[in-house]
Amino acid sequence: MPTILRKGGYRFFFYINDHHPPHIHVEKERSTAKFFLQNAELVKSKRFNASELSEIRKIILENIELFKTKWNEHFTNY
Repeated sequence: MPTILRKGGYRFFFYINDHHPPHIHVEKERSTAKFFLQNAELVKSKRFNASELSEIRKIILENIELFKTKWNEHFTNY
């Protein structure tokens, strides 16, 4: 699970065997979420509240190019 970014207590990462479409996983303590990279759309979430999801989405939008670049580096064979 390559960690791409840690910010605000959140860890943003990919799974080694992830799949298309490009997306990012987020965790903090026992909470998890998944967002598409195309538009930072929430795919699913467990235990994050609305305020946290809004904060996470803001962080994703601020770092969207980094996440896309790292996705392409890790999944060039897809």
